[in-house]
Amino acid sequence: MSTINLAIAGAGGRMGRMLLEAAGSQPGMAVSGALEHVDSPLLGRDAGELAASAKGFIITADPLIGLAGATVLIDFTRPEGTLRHLAACKRQGVNAVIGTTGFTPDQRREIEAAAAEIAIVFAPNMSIGVNVTLKLIEMATRALHQHYDIEIIEAHHKFKVDAPSGTAIQMGEVAAAAMGKALDEIGVFERHGVVGERKPGTIGFTAIRGGDIIGDHTVMFAGTGERIEISHRSSTRSGYAQGAMRAAQFLAGKSSGLYGMADVLGLHQ
Repeated sequence: MSTINLAIAGAGGRMGRMLLEAAGSQPGMAVSGALEHVDSPLLGRDAGELAASAKGFIITADPLIGLAGATVLIDFTRPEGTLRHLAACKRQGVNAVIGTTGFTPDQRREIEAAAAEIAIVFAPNMSIGVNVTLKLIEMATRALHQHYDIEIIEAHHKFKVDAPSGTAIQMGEVAAAAMGKALDEIGVFERHGVVGERKPGTIGFTAIRGGDIIGDHTVMFAGTGERIEISHRSSTRSGYAQGAMRAAQFLAGKSSGLYGMADVLGLHQ
């Protein structure tokens, strides 16, 4: 099998460094480039300072340079940067693994359009455990939603800029789809003041921000006399990096299409 060459966006961040290390430890994978934003103090330095696997590659803000020789881009940055990198991926025929969150509906449509030209795995959370959790949420919702209220509670570190988290939104989308609805129709994202009784069939969200919490998510099914909770808690970001490696392997040989982690893990059966 040919080597999968990975360009890592946001290489200087905590997640980026973890991705560089994961790429260097995976058989059949190699780092081929390191990207950072235009104001990064790391620009022009050897990426080997971040991870031994990236030695010899200069950190750049130019996606055409950073993607040279790449098979797959892995991007966990910000929406604007991801879309800029994605445009370069289309020009250079590089597939993409996107773990960035906070996209607007129009930006998500840009990703969907790009998938007509290149293959993309797009998932708000690359964790294998989270994606198995999503399957459990789907199953529970189908069985319980008519008689149980659904609430989603998530907690992240104080530096996270979007809320609710992309993972929480995805959990809500999975639950809504299992009810035959769209989340836009039944999601409740804000409660303040006298809001009245809870409307049946809605999905409520609560976002907590503080400290260094990496990521906690709970979907609560609250019924009469009992409560069922499906939770996932992350104690390290390494699970996201390993999931991203699985996603990059999944894209090998694919020329176009938009995929999620359920495709990568074979959870549609």
